[in-house]
Amino acid sequence: MAKNILLTGGSGFIGNYLTNILIANGFSISVLSRSKRKNTDTITYYKWDLEKNYIDENAILKADYIIHLAGEGIVEKRWTQKRKKEIIESRIQPVELIYSVLQKHNKSLDAFVSASAVGIYGAVTKPEICTENTPPENDFLGTTCQQWEQAADKIESLGIRTVKIRTGIVLGRNEGFLKKLNPGFKMGFGTILGSGEQYLPWIHIEDLSQIYLKAILDSEISGSYNAAVTDDTTNKSFSKTLAGLYGYKIWLPKTPSFILRIALGEMSLAILEGRRVSSEKIQKAGFKFEYSDLKEALSNCIS
Repeated sequence: MAKNILLTGGSGFIGNYLTNILIANGFSISVLSRSKRKNTDTITYYKWDLEKNYIDENAILKADYIIHLAGEGIVEKRWTQKRKKEIIESRIQPVELIYSVLQKHNKSLDAFVSASAVGIYGAVTKPEICTENTPPENDFLGTTCQQWEQAADKIESLGIRTVKIRTGIVLGRNEGFLKKLNPGFKMGFGTILGSGEQYLPWIHIEDLSQIYLKAILDSEISGSYNAAVTDDTTNKSFSKTLAGLYGYKIWLPKTPSFILRIALGEMSLAILEGRRVSSEKIQKAGFKFEYSDLKEALSNCIS
């Protein structure tokens, strides 16, 4: 009988892509959904409602593995105090619900895999390369990711193998980061944001999905892992590469930092700052990136 994997955030960009990978590898899939959805031949949907603190316990009891991807978008809206609370709670509350059901029924899992982000190292630009042992930053991104991972640690306290995937910018075909950039760049209006010197750790959606698959299949994988290519990509080099693939050199002036600060408020930090990260730990665990060259990865995503 096929092992069952339950996903939170399964209907999003990463969740949809990952679901297809998991099905292709012989797993049965369950997805937690806020709206009532009809089951398909390959996916079973279960209801949950975070506002009412409700989750269909059958989804948890059926699961052999759980992958936690749910969370409000970091750069979708200005970071008001209300929005910050929504961002944090949307990541932590699902884990607390899952924890309560696991504890109530003394239910075990083969593994719990949670998304996290390289934002744990903060919205700052520094030359050092961050490893999983680099101390978290105490800004909003850093503290959000710390709380996210601390929630996952509660699952680990139940004796369940727990993995935290610290994800960089995810590149996919007209999805994720590129969904916002592509229209302007495609029309020849690509530009560099701020100084352009901020680092931009990235990963192709295929590689990210394969890291999640490895986290499920490899019982030796536990703890935190950076999921981003180790290179020196900055906003400037990323923008120039993308423009080049569309056949032109960037001709527009840089978008001044102060304009972005006025338009986006504190959220502009997520765009104007960025750190380098190391993927050495996941590679030493046997993972090989299919897309480690930025031009090749972008070409795959826009072709």
